[in-house]
Amino acid sequence: MVLTLFSSFVIMMLLRVPIAISLSLATVFVLMQSDFNMNMVPQRMFSALDSFPLMAIPGFVLAGVILARGGISKYLIEALRTWVGHLPGGLSVVTILACMVFAAISGSSPATAAAIGSIMIPAMVSAGYDKKYSMGLVAAAGTLGILIPPSIPLIIYGITAEESIGKLFMAGVIPGVLLGGVLIVSAIYYAKRNGYGSDEKSSGQARIKASIKALWGALLPILILGSIYTGVATPTESAVIAVVYGLIVSVGIYREMGLKDVRPIMVETINITSMIFLIIAAASLFGLYLTNEQVPQTVGAWIAESDMNKWTFFLIVNILFFIMGTFLEAVSVILITLPILLPIIKHLGIDPIHFAIVMTVNMELAMITPPVGLNLFVVGGIAKEKLEVVVRGVIPFIILFIVVLAFFVMLPQLSLWLPNMMQ
Repeated sequence: MVLTLFSSFVIMMLLRVPIAISLSLATVFVLMQSDFNMNMVPQRMFSALDSFPLMAIPGFVLAGVILARGGISKYLIEALRTWVGHLPGGLSVVTILACMVFAAISGSSPATAAAIGSIMIPAMVSAGYDKKYSMGLVAAAGTLGILIPPSIPLIIYGITAEESIGKLFMAGVIPGVLLGGVLIVSAIYYAKRNGYGSDEKSSGQARIKASIKALWGALLPILILGSIYTGVATPTESAVIAVVYGLIVSVGIYREMGLKDVRPIMVETINITSMIFLIIAAASLFGLYLTNEQVPQTVGAWIAESDMNKWTFFLIVNILFFIMGTFLEAVSVILITLPILLPIIKHLGIDPIHFAIVMTVNMELAMITPPVGLNLFVVGGIAKEKLEVVVRGVIPFIILFIVVLAFFVMLPQLSLWLPNMMQ
């Protein structure tokens, strides 16, 4: 029956049926073959969404859309350009830093890639950067949106694994900054090797003026994370704070958003949130079936009997995540695999928070691996290029991410030091 479940799911995926519908229909089809009470299906789907922490997701999505349309990303990029634009590969460094800051606001990789890419890809191409490289850099740096807190996948992981979302957010800080640093070093090296120019060094006055203009947006990550870690607000409440603050800055200070922008902002927010919530509801059915069939317990017992060590487990899981990431998006992978893997990581003595960061970096890879990497489509749409052209530009970054992932696996303290400080 498990084989039937996965086969039905894969067949519908190949027929281009949306992921949420494929997952739910495959599960319902298998459940109908047993004596399962089908009245439990809508109850289970509703109860999966009836969660206060989940309300953080539409909040952060809405905040990210508001900030992208309200001028905050534009002024942020202008300020960063005055400070680091004169470095070798200055525009690429600005792109990465802008993605890191925007990641600390939106919690979404596609939102980060769209907000920064729409400005920086044309700028980099105009400055003589190779277009494939420019697209690959934005797609890769945009993935920081799900590692640097707040992070939508980490919220879902925390709810599924019953871990503190605040600690998970804190665990993503050092790995996110390190990965951003690695991207910056690679960008400077690439620029020097290819002879890319840089901006004129800005005067102190220009830097101060641009920084003051961007200060309102730069304060938002501090407001979000500070309210969470000081206990003033929960992640869900901080998402609402971000929305209100974003509206005040975009409408009242920058004056770059009006009534005409309300409808497209709400449509984009509803589309993204609906997709995520439908997947969560469908995955809850999938998890219900696995629990009824005791699949996690069976897999856990097999792991215990096979005497597998944690390094072999990490190797197998990373390969599994990479394969699944080529045809599923991040939320689906987390919700499908985590109920099965949780008993195993506990048996092997792996810290669930460390595993969350390893899993999230794998999900970053999923965002830039074809054929369904979301950031590839976002960047391709911005640059008006075919998917295969974007893929050629992103391949070096996939290799770089795999190398960095290995360090995160082997050095758990990179993920655990800050969360342990919270205890």
